[in-house]
Amino acid sequence: MYVVHGDDITSDSAGEDCYRFVKAAGRFLVVKRTPGISTTDLVGRMLLCTKNHFIRSLAQVLKGEEGAGSSEERAVAGAAMTQRIKDYASDETGLKPGALVFSWSGTTSAMESNTVEDAGSYTTLVDGVGPRPGQRVVYVDGGFDLFCSGHIEFLRQVAKAEEALGRKNGWYDDSSIQSRRSAGDGSDYGPAYIIAGVHDDHVINHWKGVNYPIMNIFERGLCVLQCRYINSVIFSAPFSPSKPYLDNLPFGIPNAVYHGPTAFMPLTYDPYVAAKEIGIYQEVGDHDFQHVNAGEIVQRILRSRQMYEARQKKKGEKATGEDAVRRREQMEEEATALEKERAANR
Repeated sequence: MYVVHGDDITSDSAGEDCYRFVKAAGRFLVVKRTPGISTTDLVGRMLLCTKNHFIRSLAQVLKGEEGAGSSEERAVAGAAMTQRIKDYASDETGLKPGALVFSWSGTTSAMESNTVEDAGSYTTLVDGVGPRPGQRVVYVDGGFDLFCSGHIEFLRQVAKAEEALGRKNGWYDDSSIQSRRSAGDGSDYGPAYIIAGVHDDHVINHWKGVNYPIMNIFERGLCVLQCRYINSVIFSAPFSPSKPYLDNLPFGIPNAVYHGPTAFMPLTYDPYVAAKEIGIYQEVGDHDFQHVNAGEIVQRILRSRQMYEARQKKKGEKATGEDAVRRREQMEEEATALEKERAANR
């Protein structure tokens, strides 16, 4: 029996190695940490209100045409990010194609609001597995910032609703299962193909303010990609899925567009008017984790900042100053006031 951890060994509240006793017993193994941001990075962004993690255009970054460094360094970074998207989009074995991944390109106005309807265009980033015979195509969208239990439960409820509909329509009857297996490679599959649209950084910041999103679109997209309930991801999806956008989805107008019981985004209009007019809009009901979102997590961190700073000092890392923390609190208060104003004008 061994304890396995990444090569970013953490310290406890006293600044001691958390795994010192296991190491002393000779039962500790180290594996290379998955590239990406750490909890410390995220907390720092929350407390310092930085925006330098934002990505203006993921498509340009992946091509090596945007970002820090020389053209050669940008090309290397873009290629590495593209490979990570491919890795995250693989199937459960990590060896075969899994999720289909697209990037959408449209006007800024179409991305941020409902003032302009734009069909836009799609670029395939990863060629994965598309909808299979009989599957309903389902569309969901969101910021998915600090991907957490609230997001996962919403996606699970979407899959659960589609499973219930499939059961009602005979999807799980023995004859239906046998028919699908005989027509394919012998394996079976679920009744829904779920596509997740992920909004750009500037779109979320336009509505939420402060320095949201805490995670940039690349980081958020990877989180969504690894979720078991997702079959396809569209990076840079517009905030309002207009009829032209839905018409132009890679597989045509979806059978359903789902939205959850979240109030994280302070809106002045209904982004889902088109889906409602078409008759494909569906809502997920209340659930135990609907209050958990990026804003809630940030507030938890702010309430625990003294403990966090004491821990960081013991670890020998620079703690966040009171001025920076207060600035965050003031920006959150201003964002809350804006939300109330928008709600009153809606």
